[in-house]
Amino acid sequence: MTDPVAEEAGIVVLASGNAGKLKELQDALSSTGLKLRNQSEFDVPEAIEDGSTFIENAIKKARNASAFTGLPALADDSGLVVPALKGAPGVHSARYSGGDDKANNEKLLAAMSQLEGDSRQAWFVCVLVLMSSKTDPSPVIAEAKWHGQISRTPKGNYGFGYDPLFLVDGFDGLTAAELDIAQKRAVSHRGLAVSMLREKLGC
Repeated sequence: MTDPVAEEAGIVVLASGNAGKLKELQDALSSTGLKLRNQSEFDVPEAIEDGSTFIENAIKKARNASAFTGLPALADDSGLVVPALKGAPGVHSARYSGGDDKANNEKLLAAMSQLEGDSRQAWFVCVLVLMSSKTDPSPVIAEAKWHGQISRTPKGNYGFGYDPLFLVDGFDGLTAAELDIAQKRAVSHRGLAVSMLREKLGC
């Protein structure tokens, strides 16, 4: 149901229930004037993410959130791609194990236990889609990648998801979960996608 106060205030619904994503995106977009509110505040049901690409799923999520709220919606579809695993976890990153972040990380480590060297290369992908309405024929789309390798053991207390396993290229063995917020925003897939989105919006 549309929230009249939110509509007047220029609220944008974040098409996600992930608290980590909400915090990262709100922090990164705070200076733009966009005010994100989680779709759970509007009782929006989860979109069916049956697309084969990150862009397809991001569009589905944004359209779903906008349709249920009548408000503009921002969707983030992101995940980890490991070429040696034929692209897995890929679009299934959040539900790779059917469990939580810890279970996902454990499954990834098990799947890569015999891989060495360049076979442990990976990258994160983030696609942001901003739709003005459910029928927006030309949504704003920003896509970025973040390259690194998969560690054999988790390290770090920041971030979420696969961050503790993702050794960031150019950071001397640090994982994404060891970077502070400012560092991560400057180099991560989500940070780069936000910068691209802001450029496309002219803010």
